[in-house]
Amino acid sequence: MRSLKLLLCAITVNVTTLASAAEEDIFIPRIESVPSLTDFEGMVPRTELARSMSKVENFIQRDPDDGEPSKQRTEVYIGYDQTHLYAIWLAFDSEPELIRANLSSRENIGGDDRVGLTIDTFNDQRTALSFHATPLGIQWDARWTEGSSLRAGYDTTFEAVWDSEGELTDQGYIVRMAIPLRSLRFSDAEQQLWRVQFGRNIPRLSEFSFWPRYTIEIEGRLNQTALLRGIENVSPGNNSQFIPFFFARDVESLNKAALGGPRFDTSTEQDIGLDAKFVFNDSMVLDVTLNPDFSQVESDEPQVTVNERFEVQFPERRPFFVENADFFATDSILLFTRRIVDPEGGVRFTGRSGDYGFGTILINDEAPGLNRDANDSLNGEKASIGILRGFRDISEQSRVGFFLSDREFGDGYNRVASVDARIKLNDNWITNMQLVGSDSEPALGGDATTGYQRNIQINHTGRTVSSHTHFVETTDNFRTDLGFQNRFFKPDTSGIHNSLNLNFYPDGSNLNSWTTGLFDVYLNDTDGTRIYHQLGPNLNFNWNTAGVGFSYTDYTEILRPKDFPGIFTNTRYDYDNWQVNVFNSSLQTATFRASYRQGKALNLVPQVGSLPYVADTNRVDLTLLWRPIDRVSINNTYFLTELKNSGGGAKILSNEIFRSNWNYQFTKELSLRFIAQYDKTDTGPATRLADDENLNFDLLLRYVINPWSAFYIGYNSNQSNFDIVEMEGERELVVANDLRRDGDQFFVKFSYLFQR
Repeated sequence: MRSLKLLLCAITVNVTTLASAAEEDIFIPRIESVPSLTDFEGMVPRTELARSMSKVENFIQRDPDDGEPSKQRTEVYIGYDQTHLYAIWLAFDSEPELIRANLSSRENIGGDDRVGLTIDTFNDQRTALSFHATPLGIQWDARWTEGSSLRAGYDTTFEAVWDSEGELTDQGYIVRMAIPLRSLRFSDAEQQLWRVQFGRNIPRLSEFSFWPRYTIEIEGRLNQTALLRGIENVSPGNNSQFIPFFFARDVESLNKAALGGPRFDTSTEQDIGLDAKFVFNDSMVLDVTLNPDFSQVESDEPQVTVNERFEVQFPERRPFFVENADFFATDSILLFTRRIVDPEGGVRFTGRSGDYGFGTILINDEAPGLNRDANDSLNGEKASIGILRGFRDISEQSRVGFFLSDREFGDGYNRVASVDARIKLNDNWITNMQLVGSDSEPALGGDATTGYQRNIQINHTGRTVSSHTHFVETTDNFRTDLGFQNRFFKPDTSGIHNSLNLNFYPDGSNLNSWTTGLFDVYLNDTDGTRIYHQLGPNLNFNWNTAGVGFSYTDYTEILRPKDFPGIFTNTRYDYDNWQVNVFNSSLQTATFRASYRQGKALNLVPQVGSLPYVADTNRVDLTLLWRPIDRVSINNTYFLTELKNSGGGAKILSNEIFRSNWNYQFTKELSLRFIAQYDKTDTGPATRLADDENLNFDLLLRYVINPWSAFYIGYNSNQSNFDIVEMEGERELVVANDLRRDGDQFFVKFSYLFQR
């Protein structure tokens, strides 16, 4: 009965606002010298310098027991000088032998104990920078953004240059952080007023504790931080950064489009370029790139793309787009920078002053004009791209803004204009609103088209009840060539999706929490015809180092003539499936995740001449991270997707992906990584897809001083199931049963940060 009352109160329009967390202050002193771990030998502040730093303690849990004191004691000592912000962490542990600490490459700290601080240097409660480190001083940093856009939450594409070190002790561990002020952006003011949050994660207890208290009862993170006072007469200065790079590779690969038929070609490529950054007035940043370094050393994680209607999204990690990336983010993803594939050069200017922020990008892209026929009028043409973003912060954690983009290619263009707002209604309710218009013309000329998109969402966050309601309408002629559109944002779509979750926290039980929820989707086209419906309940249980979840989903999907060739009238398909997920990290050396899904699915790749139909499906996802010793990590991933004709019929297709990533860490800077990935699609007569098989090996030696100063030597080899046969004097490529090498490459890459 009590839970029912809580639910009714939460969903009533006139909901009573929860009291905000009490705002706390901390004063940070200017210190006379640089603190070191020896100043805290024995995990006590032994020197006068150590005792002069401000002390933070009494951490409070957010998970698993919101509001309870942390199970382990943590003390943080902070101070600053003209050039750095310092934090010394004393992380006490009653069972120090159970602390999880591994020597790994930067940012690969999943599963380890860690401590971290989050700093909102503009005191705007919208964005902040987070710096975390493990007991061995391995770094992880990110930008935190409030809201629900592409960049909301932690964005690990942010890369900063800072120092950290750590050591295990018989009482726990100590971590020292030294963050250069030149790595931060803040207002040009004599007296600084920042916000700060300190946190600690203890994986074996599933505990996240914070100072000040960061409760799940209130929406938002930065509105629950403490005011940081005392920093004055500092500046990151009008500093400049220059990052030249050199890249060279030898490639032998199969050229399928060669004159006379496929053949192997060899090539050698050398490339040099420069990324430069100029910071002035403390918060204005000009980025310039010449022949930018867009080579991707780290490979993307595998994703299943077989029998999928909509494209998958890969993260952006290229340096030029990192600075203030959240400035350009809106709820509708209007800038997905991986659309800009091969630029020659560009400039980027971002910054903020008071309540105002702005960002602009001017860049070109050679990719659209490459690999076209010689007689194609667009052969060798480049796309020109311009982007402008501006916003103004209003009240606490609310913002209004605009976005403009223009992509010109050949005789065509795509221009997008948007206005958006994020309004915080009270401690638990927020809303996002956006209106977008587009004006487009094909690259080879033709009729111009216009379209619009509008979306509004309202979200509630609370300890017991959380909900999300989102309406999106997109007209048929809406286009955003630089954006990313999933099912909800596709042209000629109008609909709403909702989620409601109830969370319960049993007292006196090993079970930390259990959650039940419901997710539903209703999508029509803009004429009002239903095109998609999804409804699914779920149930999840969480313990300290384990979890299990169950879900069932019922689907109705309508394919229209424009969705699939051969369909002449709207055709309805009904199907459903169920899924179970498990997670376990009880062992210090291993973390395991698994999911299994079974039921029905739509066969979107039937044999030529056939229409889609409902078939039986099952899918297995397995992930195992194993650390046999503290210098070695082995991350294995396995995906199996099967599609069969209903009633025990013949196989339509099966797709297997296996990836094994081995990393040996010699030192914090030097590591050797090996990746093997096998991808096989085995098909039957009921699909138009052909058998496909690939085996890829990737070997990489890395020496990384900081995110921008690094040396790489790598080798990559790929095999696939093909053969080359002679047919009437011409060579042809045919599918074969055996794997054959279709290419390999050896590469060297070097970049170095010069800073003044």
